[in-house]
Amino acid sequence: MRDALILPCPIIPTRCTLASPPLSSLFFVPVSHTANNATTTTCTRGRVKQRNPLPLSCAFKCAPLLPFPTSSVISLSQTFLRNFSSEAEREETRERKRQRFSPLRFSLRRPPPFTVNSLRLGFSDSRCGMVDPYVIGWVLFSGLSLFALYSLVFKGNGGNDRREGSSEKEERRSENVTTAAGERGSERRGGDADVIIVGAGVAGAALAHTLGKDGRRVHVIERDLNEPDRIVGELLQPGGYLKLVELGLEDCVEQIDAQQVFGYALFKDGKHTRLSYPLEKFHADVAGRSFHNGRFIQRMREKAATIPNVQLEQGTVTSLLEDEGIIKGVQYKNKDGQELKAYAPLTIVCDGCFSNLRRSLCNPKVDVPSCFVGLILENCELPCANHGHVILGDPSPVLFYRISSTEIRCLVDVPGQKVPSISNGEMAKYLKTVVAPQIPPELCDAFIAAVDKGNIRTMPNRSMPADPLPTPGALLMGDAFNMRHPLTGGGMTVALSDIVVLRNLLKPLRDLNDAPTLCKYLESFYTLRKPVASTINTLAGALYKVFCASPDQARKEMRQACFDYLSLGGLFSQGPVSLLSGLNPRPLSLVLHFFAVAIFGVGRLLYPFPSPKRIWIGARLISSASGIIFPIIKAEGVRQMFFPATVPAYYRTPPAEDK
Repeated sequence: MRDALILPCPIIPTRCTLASPPLSSLFFVPVSHTANNATTTTCTRGRVKQRNPLPLSCAFKCAPLLPFPTSSVISLSQTFLRNFSSEAEREETRERKRQRFSPLRFSLRRPPPFTVNSLRLGFSDSRCGMVDPYVIGWVLFSGLSLFALYSLVFKGNGGNDRREGSSEKEERRSENVTTAAGERGSERRGGDADVIIVGAGVAGAALAHTLGKDGRRVHVIERDLNEPDRIVGELLQPGGYLKLVELGLEDCVEQIDAQQVFGYALFKDGKHTRLSYPLEKFHADVAGRSFHNGRFIQRMREKAATIPNVQLEQGTVTSLLEDEGIIKGVQYKNKDGQELKAYAPLTIVCDGCFSNLRRSLCNPKVDVPSCFVGLILENCELPCANHGHVILGDPSPVLFYRISSTEIRCLVDVPGQKVPSISNGEMAKYLKTVVAPQIPPELCDAFIAAVDKGNIRTMPNRSMPADPLPTPGALLMGDAFNMRHPLTGGGMTVALSDIVVLRNLLKPLRDLNDAPTLCKYLESFYTLRKPVASTINTLAGALYKVFCASPDQARKEMRQACFDYLSLGGLFSQGPVSLLSGLNPRPLSLVLHFFAVAIFGVGRLLYPFPSPKRIWIGARLISSASGIIFPIIKAEGVRQMFFPATVPAYYRTPPAEDK
């Protein structure tokens, strides 16, 4: 064979023909076995013939007998080993591929010429493998399967949302809208309503009337349209009454035997002081109101129902309908148990303190510092007529206020989430032995009679700072969104104030279907409401902590200082009462008065002779005051509370009305 080097091994090579091309350019492949089981390697520049591999040590065994110089033999051996080792590794790789893919019908024979139905795959040598149509089909099928798997795993949620959105659109196109009467009617394009309101309590009913009066189509879904019976939400501050007048709902406190409230009477250790609302600049009708909560709510529901474009329906909302991050409506069960869906560009959730929908619209951080135990006293008079009464008892305050011409509500605050059992008599014993001795004598007999009557009810006192998650198409309001301790009776004032802010924001907007734009304006609502709401929230939380008894000497001094500060009258009482009543809810005024009480307490301690012990207690009093108010302010948001004008959303106002 021309240009070939034959190296029989282990036989000493007897013939060697060196070709002009360098040995490094040759391919070494074993060709056959000799008679004595030796392996022969042939060097060619042509086609590779694959046989059994040659032992890698043959070149070194032959080197001493070759008629070449030693350097040539070493060079030849190194080249031989390098090329042969590389070829042996390639041969092993090809053998593994044959064994692995033999079921896939690879053709190792020379295939027919390339056609559309075949695919040429290059190998390391001059031969090439071919893949038949079955292999092509398998490869394509594998690719499609991987793509389908990827879609299911990584895009399944989005696909489900799109399918849900498309199904909802089809459902909205069909004539399957359920009216309040349970009849089928044709749904108007764009939804059956402009606004869906979940809940018809104080916030929901007032909002339905307000938006309906502005020409919005409002669909209200309330779990129970019967008159509620609650022990809270019975005292409306003068600031809340002014908001009621602004909304045109002042007549809702008429014909329900509501009682006017002109201030508070504060009792501590046998002493008392009277704190009157600063109402001199207002109309004679402006005052606080106390009433049965259920009667007040029913009056607002009745007034909202008189507006033709307001629809009240009894049902339980189970979930919000979301499509691509936008709330499109609600899914609910009507009073017959039928599953229905309602759609609107804006859904407002006002389903109260036990809301099951708030988690998707805010970060709820609910705290339950105490519980109220409610009683109704009859056939008695309050020491100070037309005033709410606060008894600074031990361990916590007791409230009295009139809710009708014949009934007085008593709320006993019990710290902690666990209260004495009513069923086994522990609660009655607690009220008689711990609370009754601290009550003014004028009310003590009626209090014990109410306990003996047995109509004792409890209600957890919840507080939750507003921490919204702005969501296109949805909004939280009322106790579902923001709660504070009910000691100051500020909840309804905050809710009605929020409704006024929202009404003013939405009034110029003719079309609510632009969800992203609407969401920006709703962010403005969260900012614009902050100063009033945060002031009332902070005052409620701080006053409750100050009014609760404590074994700590600094806290005792703070409590006494607060009572004495308010007893000074004039500016010292009018300022805090203006904050409490919602007539002047300014955050800076709140902070100034709160620390004025603390400094007043330090002055009391140091007068007339400051001692190291008194100085130490005074320092702890300031520290205690800071520890009370600053965490509440931080939770409410320092920037939004004190500097709302620095928040960009503060300047987002709706476009002007078309003239």
